[in-house]
Formats: sequence, structure tokens, C-alpha cells
Amino acid sequence: MAVPEVIPIAYAPHGRTEAIGRYADGQFMGSVTYAFPKGFDLGTGWEGHKRLYSVLHTFDADGGYRDSEIWCAGTWAEQQRAPHGPDSVLARARARLATGLRSLPRRTYTDIAIRPFQLTVDGVLFGLLTGEDDGEAWAELYPDLLGFGAPWDGSYDA
Repeated sequence: MAVPEVIPIAYAPHGRTEAIGRYADGQFMGSVTYAFPKGFDLGTGWEGHKRLYSVLHTFDADGGYRDSEIWCAGTWAEQQRAPHGPDSVLARARARLATGLRSLPRRTYTDIAIRPFQLTVDGVLFGLLTGEDDGEAWAELYPDLLGFGAPWDGSYDA
């Protein structure tokens, strides 16, 4: 089965797709996710290169990519030095995403369906990419590494 033009993504409260839905101007998808720059090889000092991002993508009503707000809250190393409290890297990323979500008028959390897109920020690949391996069609959300495939019902593999 081929990759559909518009890929369904199911809303999962308390799951990895808990910040998706519709708003007055279309659809949205938000997440807090760690990522390495493209081509980075793990080795000594990797903790300073693993970054935590607050990500909010918006799409039109038909699933076409509109815009992204991508903000780096800090690194894994910083999070490990101060893992708790409102000033931790994770708390800052979550707060930034919550502020972005609150800015979307008439926001409702529900299933969405979006078209593939991609952009690179800080050397990190963001987007919904598609392809085919050994006759198997797939779509994957980057850098979250959520995989989608047949039967294309919006469920994901993490």
C-alpha cells in the first residue's frame, strides 16, 4: 500500500501525540523532543550536543504545512545538572509549548491529517518524511521518531 497524500495522525491523550488537533486556522502538532544535529556521531561529550526543543507546527485545514515555532530550551547536559524545578531545561521547553498552544484560537485536541513536510533548524531535521523500504511504505515524524504505516489509521510506532 502506497503512502497516502495526507497522513492521518491519531490523538493520544497522555501519549506522544497529546498535543495535536485543530484550531481556527487549521491544524497543529506540538511536542517536546530531544534531537541531535544531522550527521552527529555519538562519542565523548554527546551530552552537550543533544538538544531539547519545543516544537509547534501549524497546517492549513487540508493538512498543508504552514509554519513552525521551534525553540531550543537547552541540552541534555544542562538538564542533568539541574533536572528539577521551573528553570530546568525540560520545564522551560514544556512551558514554551504550552504558551504556543494557548495562542491558537479555538483549539481542540483531536486526530489530524497532514501532508509530508520538512525543514532544518540548528542542523536538526524536523518534519514528516515518507518513503518505501522493501516494498513497505512508511512515514516518520522527525526528530520525534514516530513511525506511521499501513493500515494508515493514525496509530504510530515509537
